[in-house]
Amino acid sequence: MRITLLRHGSPDFVWQRSVRGCEFARLEKEYDSATINDLPPAESVQQVMDHHCFVCSDLTRSIDSAKALGVDQVDFSDRLFREMNLPYFDEISLKLPLEVWVIVLRSLWFLGFSKNSESYRKARSRAKEAAERLIDLALKHHAVLLVGHGFLNHYIAKELRALGWRGPSSPGRNYWEFGSYEMSMQTVDL
Repeated sequence: MRITLLRHGSPDFVWQRSVRGCEFARLEKEYDSATINDLPPAESVQQVMDHHCFVCSDLTRSIDSAKALGVDQVDFSDRLFREMNLPYFDEISLKLPLEVWVIVLRSLWFLGFSKNSESYRKARSRAKEAAERLIDLALKHHAVLLVGHGFLNHYIAKELRALGWRGPSSPGRNYWEFGSYEMSMQTVDL
């Protein structure tokens, strides 16, 4: 059985800008509705040929990435596979480069701040649930491709490896990168 975790393409989203902390509710909606602005490399497209079941989050950048890869039909699309969003403040008027905000807010999230987002603990639990769902699909289809998101893919990979699946410690951080995880049918408790 094989589960491949592939990160979506580059979102059509402007990162090079300064924003106020109180603008994050709008920015989150903008980012979550963004499509992609690039095409996948041949190595990523090849993954479609090697899989029988295709899974996405319900976000546009995930679904559009699957289409760009040549996936004719997504078999399963669900918010379970959404990215682990950033927390944010409601009324901070401090203006910083967006990339600085992302580092600050992600660091605070790891430390327990989760205003306007799921907690780190809940996100890890969701990654475990997502891994279990992918395993169920792999039992039925033998080869599953998730067109997912950076942080969630990373934590799904950790869950798979903890369950004995063989594959890289990280499925890749860059857009269109992927990692494949394999488990022998003989080692699965049915």
